[in-house]
Amino acid sequence: MPTLSFPMVFGLIMSAAVFLVVLGIAQARRAAGGSEDFQARLAAYGVTTAGAAPIATTAGFRDTLNHLFQPAADRLGRGDSKKGKPSVAEQLQRADLKLRTSEYFMIQLASTALFALIAWWRWGLLQAVIAAVLGYLVPGVYVKYRVGQRLKAFNNQLGDTLTLLSNAIKAGYSFAQAIDTVAKNAVPPIGDEFGRAVREMNLGGSPDEALMNITKRVISPDFDLVATAYSIHRTVGGNLAEILDNIAYTIRERVRIKGEIATLTAQARASGTLITALPIVLAAFMYFVTPTYFRPMFGSIIGWILLAIGGFMIFIGNLIIRRVVAIEV
Repeated sequence: MPTLSFPMVFGLIMSAAVFLVVLGIAQARRAAGGSEDFQARLAAYGVTTAGAAPIATTAGFRDTLNHLFQPAADRLGRGDSKKGKPSVAEQLQRADLKLRTSEYFMIQLASTALFALIAWWRWGLLQAVIAAVLGYLVPGVYVKYRVGQRLKAFNNQLGDTLTLLSNAIKAGYSFAQAIDTVAKNAVPPIGDEFGRAVREMNLGGSPDEALMNITKRVISPDFDLVATAYSIHRTVGGNLAEILDNIAYTIRERVRIKGEIATLTAQARASGTLITALPIVLAAFMYFVTPTYFRPMFGSIIGWILLAIGGFMIFIGNLIIRRVVAIEV
């Protein structure tokens, strides 16, 4: 095991400091309600300020860090629209994280350095490389988790929200007023999304554009159905309240069926998770508790081949179980 030296301690402390600074910036920005540059905030709602006099701003520590890391974040954070891969900024928006792409990039760097330095100090170079890869992936896994949880909550609230929207229209409200009613009475995340749609309409956008922007941010097939139905209604007319009631019933039934399927496949999904995690957890336990017993797996070609075969078989088994329990509704 490598000895603890001053450069290692200094690097560890600096990595932790950068991580804490970035987290502090994010929390301060969240507490301030996500205050950004005025022109950028208007551009998010489709309003440009071309020709207007720029607003004088003072560059602070956060702006300095942003200018330092923004070019690298822009290069690494580009999405691929042809393949349907969203950019980092779109992923952060879908996860409802009040972070700039440069701040997210700083968190990734700090996490990578922190994991690598701890593993190098405790075990060695090979483990440091593996830990660095894990540290780089941890922020992305968390963002995807937040996106999935937010999308699930949005879809679960959508049926009742459409009923509220339909009742408001039946009471004599216009569609824009009905959206405003939902924004005031619904809870996050659907209340936040409808509130943003209200602000977009107040800045001159149409209800069609506001609904399509929600579809782009949330990526919900159920809500895409709502936006399409309203667009068709605007063109050919009809009873919008009745259309929304029918869509709400369809969505509620879909949520109910998904819940029943999740209940029936819970044992299979738990078995797949357990069978996948058990060999990995057991191997990690043996490596750290009895390293001399498990060391031959890393000290010879045969050991590496066996590990590769075992990992491939675990992956195939998990993939088969996921395909079996994945039932589309």
